Amino acid sequence: MGEERAGRDSRVMTPAPLARHILSLADTKRLLGIRYSDWLLGSPSIETGIAASSMSQDEWGHARLLYAMLKRLGFDPFEVEHERPAARYYSAPALDRPFADWAHFVAAVVVVDGALSVALESFADGKFALARSRVPKMLAEEEYHRRFGAAWFSRLAAAGGEGAARLRDSAGAMLPTTLAWLLPADTVHDTLVADGHVWPEDRVRDRCRRRVGDTLATAGIDLDAVEPARAGWDPERRRGPGAPGEEAVERARGDLNRDLFVE
Repeated sequence: MGEERAGRDSRVMTPAPLARHILSLADTKRLLGIRYSDWLLGSPSIETGIAASSMSQDEWGHARLLYAMLKRLGFDPFEVEHERPAARYYSAPALDRPFADWAHFVAAVVVVDGALSVALESFADGKFALARSRVPKMLAEEEYHRRFGAAWFSRLAAAGGEGAARLRDSAGAMLPTTLAWLLPADTVHDTLVADGHVWPEDRVRDRCRRRVGDTLATAGIDLDAVEPARAGWDPERRRGPGAPGEEAVERARGDLNRDLFVE
């Protein structure tokens, strides 16, 4: 089984910049959906639990559409989705562990979901035909996430006390690695820009500032003062060191339901 898994891993990975970029987006959406789903129960109200469930379904659906794009590049989307170990995931490091509390959840909606939307806007504006045709619908669905995150972030920040402190700490902790994920500053990104698939770094920075800068400022966070955390950068997986928790990846792969898969 180990040898079979290793063989499958080698087939689903690629050094091609475009495939790495798609995997980075898809894996981050898949893991974000997992983290959102954890809060169907335990959120502040029934309504917020329903919102968490809805956003989770959005992220899973978007991830599947992104994985499907890899078929155009010669890969089997089923193997990409269901056969990789945690160490081969390209997801943003801020999602490696579960959200500790509701403030952490809200911070992730603004920081990670916001960064994902900026990355998707950039991708949808590039030369890859499937991105131009499929990503705009994702972005339309993401608008609810933006409004939900901004409203809750501002509410917790304005309330002060422990909730505001936890919100500020959570956002501050995930921003450096998330900015590094969004702004990789590596040769893969340089190639993507040169090939016309994504925006250059200065345009991405500006769009990120306009999307989440004012919201973060309600908690006293100056986005322009945050430096991307690029120490230990892995150019293959386009992220910093570490990997998602095995439990989350087992859920993302659908391990418990593997015998029931119907394609």
